Amino acid sequence: MTMELGFLCRGTTTTTLVVFLSLFICFIHVSSSSLYSELNPIKPRHSRLLRSAVQRETPTSQLSEIWTPLENQGWKPCDESINKPTLPEKSEGYIQVFLDGGLNQQRMGICDAVAVAKILNATLVIPYLELNPVWKDSSSFEDIFDVDHFIDVLKNDVSIVKELPEEYSWSSREYYALAIRDTRIKVAPVHATANWYIENVLPVLQSYGIAAISPFSHRLSFDNLPMDIQHLRCKVNFQALVFVPHIRALGDALVNRLRNPQHTTEEMGSNYLQEVTDADDNKNAGKFVVLHLRFDKDMAAHSACDFGGGKAEKLALAKYRQVIWQGRVLNSQFTDEELRSQGRCPMTPEEVGLLLAALGFDNSTRLYLASHKVYGGGARIATLKELFPLMEDKKSLTSPFERTLIKGKASLLAALDYYISMHSDIFISASPGNMHNALVGHRSYLNLKTIRPNMQLMGQLFLNKTMEWSEFEHAVVEGHETRQGQLRLRKPKQSIYTYPAPDCMCQA
Repeated sequence: MTMELGFLCRGTTTTTLVVFLSLFICFIHVSSSSLYSELNPIKPRHSRLLRSAVQRETPTSQLSEIWTPLENQGWKPCDESINKPTLPEKSEGYIQVFLDGGLNQQRMGICDAVAVAKILNATLVIPYLELNPVWKDSSSFEDIFDVDHFIDVLKNDVSIVKELPEEYSWSSREYYALAIRDTRIKVAPVHATANWYIENVLPVLQSYGIAAISPFSHRLSFDNLPMDIQHLRCKVNFQALVFVPHIRALGDALVNRLRNPQHTTEEMGSNYLQEVTDADDNKNAGKFVVLHLRFDKDMAAHSACDFGGGKAEKLALAKYRQVIWQGRVLNSQFTDEELRSQGRCPMTPEEVGLLLAALGFDNSTRLYLASHKVYGGGARIATLKELFPLMEDKKSLTSPFERTLIKGKASLLAALDYYISMHSDIFISASPGNMHNALVGHRSYLNLKTIRPNMQLMGQLFLNKTMEWSEFEHAVVEGHETRQGQLRLRKPKQSIYTYPAPDCMCQA
């Protein structure tokens, strides 16, 4: 059977149906192999360090230092009252954008859409969020963000409508999917300039009264834009985009439970608004750290690294790469040692746990795990749980009733994680990515402590199998002294949403 499946996976076909069936059979084969590897016991890769970390005793001075908030760094959000925005007397027409990607990629697209509408003196239609092909989430803008707050905060900057007037109701996602349309802009270059929009989109607006831009992700430059446009992008990101009330209320309840662990799951109910209100005056609330653990199957496979799951895992991930990306994964040409020494391997739950332990977090740390399904399941997280027994996640902190409000909605689950991350004392992401970048920028804007793992250093340290805990701990602490929220000024081509200074912040 395996030989026949292998032939189908490698062979060529002459009809679309046969191609589809072949890929489907390959996918089933890969899935079964992946399942097999995920069910296999996963042994710790760094047993020597792990034993020492479990037995560690963190000095009080180190604990105090790690939890100390950031000092004033001389930058603050700019005062908008100095230059009050004004709307143009006449709108040039309606701008529609269709946004793909996950929550944080869509978030950046929304900010850019507002900026483009301002550049063109146009009216923005609330952006359309495409069905996410990975998470199968059909959540709309209104399902995730407080649309009335969004419009109100920006009312003096850009005209925004929830839907098109009747005369333009034909301009829809379905309309543009059927044929080439004169009102659709589909050639916007990545990081297009303001002049590109003025030269290519404004004439369409003036001719038809409407322009639909798709694709739109990453379609506005971070450089050479007027300062008022840069300020507007940050105003959208850090002020206008707030989550819907029930996500904020649930988020506040979970933050309260993290800070006040005496609230048990038995006490959880439908009235979490009252729970948060009752906790407002609690002066003994504890601290907690959020770990965004980015370790799903896609990331594991695409990295082409070895994660210690044995031959079965290696085979499963290799076959997954073949089916999903037809083997076209750049990292595949390097050895695991080369990838790790370059910092190109995502850290496993075990490895990020050792990083946190070395930085000074002890086993009394309240740790909130913000993540989607972790590749390897509970077996992969076991070592992290051993290091931090007070680890919590959405499931452990919520009642069945509360989970029904967000079940099956990847965007709302991500929104809840984002909200809790913004209210944590410390945030750390195990690997770079959109969520990491978005939160690093947002927390920098508010001067909140955020730890950025030194991936290259950690990769090299984990390659050393004879290193003692004291040496590992010293190297980790020294390598992260300047990676705990210190403000970094944006360089050319870097994202304004990850590096909000100096474009969106002023010197205090």
